[in-house]
Amino acid sequence: MSTSLSVITESPSSLDADAVVVGYHSGPEGPEPASGAHGLDAALPGGLAKTLSLLGAGGKPEEVHTFPSQGAAKAPVVIAVGLGDAPADGTAIDPDLLARAAGAALRERGKRIRVGLALPADTAEQAGAVTIGALLGAYSFTRYRTGAQDAPVPLELSVVSAAEGAPEAVVRAEILAASTNLARDLVNAAPADLVPEDLAGAAEEVARETGLKVETLDERALAEGGYGGLVGVGQGSSNPPRLVRLSYGHPEASRTLAFVGKGITFDSGGLSLKPAASMDWMKSDMGGAAAVLAAMRGIALLKPAVNVIGYLAIAENMVSGNAQRPSDVISIYGGKTVEVLNTDAEGRLVMADALVRAHEDEPDLIVDVATLTGAQLVALGTRLFAVMANDDAVRDDIVAQAAAAGEASWPMPLPDHLRKGLDSTVADIANVAGERWGGMLSAGVFLKEFIAEGQRWAHIDIAGPSFNQGSPFGYTPKGGTGSATRTLVRLAESLATDTNRSE
Repeated sequence: MSTSLSVITESPSSLDADAVVVGYHSGPEGPEPASGAHGLDAALPGGLAKTLSLLGAGGKPEEVHTFPSQGAAKAPVVIAVGLGDAPADGTAIDPDLLARAAGAALRERGKRIRVGLALPADTAEQAGAVTIGALLGAYSFTRYRTGAQDAPVPLELSVVSAAEGAPEAVVRAEILAASTNLARDLVNAAPADLVPEDLAGAAEEVARETGLKVETLDERALAEGGYGGLVGVGQGSSNPPRLVRLSYGHPEASRTLAFVGKGITFDSGGLSLKPAASMDWMKSDMGGAAAVLAAMRGIALLKPAVNVIGYLAIAENMVSGNAQRPSDVISIYGGKTVEVLNTDAEGRLVMADALVRAHEDEPDLIVDVATLTGAQLVALGTRLFAVMANDDAVRDDIVAQAAAAGEASWPMPLPDHLRKGLDSTVADIANVAGERWGGMLSAGVFLKEFIAEGQRWAHIDIAGPSFNQGSPFGYTPKGGTGSATRTLVRLAESLATDTNRSE
């Protein structure tokens, strides 16, 4: 989908567009126009509130009503979206509420190309939130659609804002949205079209476009280098594994951040085969690697003063005569041995290789992102990701950065007593615990074993929010969501501006 973007200051009534988006609040006597909508409110016969009341509008967040402008605006159609209760005097509207409202409105645009956004944008932050919500909400995945009616609809988006810094905030939002939508595209691709070599190729293309440095290890280099996790998981597939290293450097950087993303391009479960009902969305098991790649793209374009390394640990977990067997013992990069008791707990094996390798970059912080456990959905559902760390301050900071980026997360512990459940009688550690309880936490405890003493590290489990199997909501589509992309970018920007963060 091609998109053009502009920031304007004119009244929504005079916008030359196919549709204009305005907001409204829930008031004591019915709908009330929000900031940005007052020009249209004055021009509409009886006002905006009367029209919305006739349509049964209440003002709930993300509630959308579309109606003819009745000549009150140059645009023939008005898309009105609810923003909840009006904020108290002196209180700004929550940026993520604005983003979700803009996304809900843009999902209703249909074939309309030129859309004006007259939602509240009295600050640069609000202008950016409105923009990113609209661009994420307008996303559609049409790669496999053959009908003319399913062709991508171009978007010409005009953001109404006179706020100082609004143009810069809108440009930043566009970069974040395009990066997030890249992750969505990768997750949504059919697994036959995104085998490990293809995902590595996508990373190399991003590197060429943005100036990132890139290095890819193929199956021979992985075997020679002792990457037993990637080799073991990938040996059952005719599509061999890859390890991709992307790097971004800034001449003024004093901190280095490393990301590690799980890139299982399809997860059958291996010989510990998944049930059919649990397999049809396992093309999304590379959502962590997609988020890391997307974040690296965003970072390269935004250019924060921090060095960032991104690792994509890529393999396809398949069933064959060559597949890894339960009770096999493998050696992770660096030498630690793992007894593989369940081949469907494969993500932690490829992640272990990359985590150990990431230490060689001497980062101030390592953050891994993975669709790691079904237990994450049991614990937190489908809209929040989990954050664990070997340092409570690191964990809490990432939760805060996620909230600032508009992504929902929750801090979780790494209880020491769970380590005993990973004991093996034949190797240094087993890849799964002997009991089913606390599966999300024990997976984190497993990964912690591959983190050196004194190295700050965090683990983000995005198994639930990375792929929306339900109906679209806000700016979130059905299918791939790009979860954690914006959090990783925000974390890099934060590390660049806070020189004390790694002290």
